[in-house]
Amino acid sequence: MVVFSGIAGSEGIAAGKAYVYINNQTVIGMEKVAPDAVSTELEKLNEGIELSKTQIIRLKEKVLQEFDESKAQIFEAHMMMLEDPEFIGAVREAVISDCANAAYAVKKIADSYIALFEQIEDDYMRDRAADIKDVTSRLTRNILGISSWDLLSINSPVIIVAHDLTPSDTAMMNKDYVLGFTTDVGGRTSHTAIMARSLGIPAVLGLGDISEKIQDGDYLIIDGFEGKLILNPDKDQQAEYEIKIGQHSERRKKLQEVAFLPAITVDGKSVEISCNIGSPEDIHAGAANGGDGVGLFRTEFLYMNSNALPTEEEQYEQYRKAAVLLQKKPLIIRTLDIGGDKKLPYLPIPEEANPFLGWRAIRICLERLDIFKTQLRAILRASFEANILIMFPMISGVREVREAKKVLEEVKDELRRENMKFDENIKVGIMVEIPSAAMTADTIAKEVDFFSIGTNDLCQYALAVDRMNAKVSDLYQPLHPGLLRLIKNVIDASHRHGKFTGMCGEMAGSEEACIILLGLGLDEFSMSAAAIPAIKNIVRNVSYKQAEEIANHALELDTPEAVLEYARNILNQINKGSVQSTSLGRMGI
Repeated sequence: MVVFSGIAGSEGIAAGKAYVYINNQTVIGMEKVAPDAVSTELEKLNEGIELSKTQIIRLKEKVLQEFDESKAQIFEAHMMMLEDPEFIGAVREAVISDCANAAYAVKKIADSYIALFEQIEDDYMRDRAADIKDVTSRLTRNILGISSWDLLSINSPVIIVAHDLTPSDTAMMNKDYVLGFTTDVGGRTSHTAIMARSLGIPAVLGLGDISEKIQDGDYLIIDGFEGKLILNPDKDQQAEYEIKIGQHSERRKKLQEVAFLPAITVDGKSVEISCNIGSPEDIHAGAANGGDGVGLFRTEFLYMNSNALPTEEEQYEQYRKAAVLLQKKPLIIRTLDIGGDKKLPYLPIPEEANPFLGWRAIRICLERLDIFKTQLRAILRASFEANILIMFPMISGVREVREAKKVLEEVKDELRRENMKFDENIKVGIMVEIPSAAMTADTIAKEVDFFSIGTNDLCQYALAVDRMNAKVSDLYQPLHPGLLRLIKNVIDASHRHGKFTGMCGEMAGSEEACIILLGLGLDEFSMSAAAIPAIKNIVRNVSYKQAEEIANHALELDTPEAVLEYARNILNQINKGSVQSTSLGRMGI
């Protein structure tokens, strides 16, 4: 039994077998083989092709069950590549004529195809280079006998252990069998943590080299409350955590009793509690937890689940599906937010020293108008007879807002000329995630209908703390007095102009932050579906007057630690059910 300490990325406790996910790039070199060994290399090639085909067929079947036909089309392209007589013939010829090892022959021919495709001006044909990279990587690993782990192929309950999990990894994951995540790197606002919270499963991150210390099949307990991982626990610890798992389950059942009640304070102040989604299917979890709508549709996942830029029609179908599922409840669609830690294999982004400060989100869209306009057309078309709002990410000031709105108006004019119907009065807002936008909110409020505060990045930029860096994770403090003052400035500015402010960053689902944000005047909280009942419970057990006084006091405290301690004292009072009858003085004011 060994105990490791990391970062509590997502609350909860899970126990089960480890599934070590390895996604390393394989280095393949040229190895001359003896003439009499060429036939052996050809056999390895044939066996690798057949194994790759079997894996792809299995993956396609699972994708059809999990998603839809459009997502499965990528595997048709992969199968065609493996059955292409010209490509496979060229690989065989390279083995024979060069006396080359089979894996290198595949790489050599694949590289020549990739170089050719990447030079073609047609976007569709250029995008096929990504297909070639993907399928030939699988083929070479199978030839070399290297396990090619597919997260979609998981077919029994496991805890995933990895160095890191990219958005693309989790997008293709068989989520029915994932009990939890644990990784070498990452923090509470990393993609892995956000995905874990959206799935309602525990995650412990930032464990250094844990992926090298754990083997497949090891028995693990991960404690997402305390940030602990226990490797091969003894019977006493297993029994102790079985009790904790039961207690956690019981609490969730009790919270579920308030999930479908309105989020209204005891003195009548109403707020919206919405959920963040990455696909229309996520709406079901939001509805099951009493969500009032969608405060953030992360559309980048539509792009990550595709091997090429999704077409207008493909996007329209997804946005329309989400709107129909919500039955006129609000659906805030964020335009493409790619860059930083979110990459697309078919959209090259230059290597940058500081990618989170670089070419990303609205900056890409305002340069690649072909991508931006296609998405806006799809959103506008889906908005007809729906309750859709558009939100632009990574806005630093008024100029970008005006430029984005200008493009939006151009797209509206195009649709009008084509007699396409859409919501002529569709509301437009921005993500407030850059300090300059928060500080000039009063000016920007004149240009938009609403704000949604993205605290993940706002906290990172305001505190100069890389939220993906475990070494400085203790400095990443969402309850920092400076950040609270920025949030207050945004909310006050929107209210002065008759607009509303929501929050879609992870702070919106924080129980410690809830009353403070309520007291600051936040109009809408949007979070992972699993967090909704707990936040509703807090809102329903405090008066707005109390929340205002609590928020004002928090703003006067001088350290994030003092704010956190103060918030936890109040939360304890709520959990004891004594807030309504307790004077503010007894809560530490």
